Amino acid sequence: MSPSSSPPVPRWVSAVLSFIPVFPPLYLLAFGALGFLRQLPLNARRILFFFVATQVVATLFTPEPLISLGLATLRTLFILAMIAVGVYLRESQQLRPLLWGQLIIFLTAWIYTLHTQGWGGVQARLGHPYYYIVSLGLVAVIALWTVMFWKGGRTSWRWAAGLTALITFLAAGSRGPLLALGVGSLAALAFGGHKRRWWIMLPAIVVIGAASLSSSLNVNLKPLDRLLNDQTSGREYIWQDALKGWQTSPAGGVGPYQGGPYLTYLFKDGCQLTPTLQRNKIDCPAQLSRWSSVWLIAHNIWLHWLLESGVIGLSGLVIVMGYALWRAIALGDPFVLAVLYGFTAMNVVDVVIAVPSPHFAELWWVCVGLSLRGADLRPAAKELRHI
Repeated sequence: MSPSSSPPVPRWVSAVLSFIPVFPPLYLLAFGALGFLRQLPLNARRILFFFVATQVVATLFTPEPLISLGLATLRTLFILAMIAVGVYLRESQQLRPLLWGQLIIFLTAWIYTLHTQGWGGVQARLGHPYYYIVSLGLVAVIALWTVMFWKGGRTSWRWAAGLTALITFLAAGSRGPLLALGVGSLAALAFGGHKRRWWIMLPAIVVIGAASLSSSLNVNLKPLDRLLNDQTSGREYIWQDALKGWQTSPAGGVGPYQGGPYLTYLFKDGCQLTPTLQRNKIDCPAQLSRWSSVWLIAHNIWLHWLLESGVIGLSGLVIVMGYALWRAIALGDPFVLAVLYGFTAMNVVDVVIAVPSPHFAELWWVCVGLSLRGADLRPAAKELRHI
């Protein structure tokens, strides 16, 4: 069966997808799709088996093997569930309903920031109660890709949705998502389909042009100024901490979700909520304080995985990432290419594929499933057209 002739996704699935950005726990329903992994080609299943094996074996060399085994099992099953969702959906167009939830997030970010902090809050960078500022910028990039690659539909709402996402991205002023936008769009342009869509780069061109004008004309819009700022924002200290932490347990790392205390540059600040809530003087609840280290990240996915899973676990991640990126080129789906390559580029300065997240990391693994399944359907589809 070719992707174009695959059965339609039930309406309730589309409804769930549209609400996931607003209520992320809905993606736990993905565990029901695990059985679809059997539909993957043999080579893809071998790659996933190697990934799972490395994550499990790595726990044997951690300081707390039993705890690490439990956490690694949960994380790996969650990742497999997301890949299975991609296998089930078969086509990236089935992910379009996410856009509606993302637009709600953008509108609530503007309403909340303006209501609680006024224009000064936007100048300090647009935020959201439970999406970090960088996360908000990345979700805006995903929305831009969805609109740009959407075939059909009315031009009016596409322009409205695209402008909302673009303005939100600019106000968030995040350089990591700009890197994702540029690299992901270039990958889609280079490898997506048979046509070269130069206009896909328009959002990145607009952002870079606006940032340049802000700098040269001295326009007082601080979020834009950040896009041209080449400072690492202290990431070099976090990277050093991650390497030092990994050296305490090189083979298997310190264990999944247990690397926070080793990131001393971040850990010393204690429990913190999103910057937007902090600006409104909303402190971290006492119940969460003891778990605050769980969501600390090394701001580089490979260093982060090295810290938590050592050389053994990192080898599995690198193999599955490399295989998915290669198969995405064979698939030629612009949206899948943009997400996989854009997120990979952003992972140099952040961690955007570690689960759980507000939904963007899960989307990356879903696109991995799309690439592993869809790339092997494409030759079959070509053969059917010649019959």
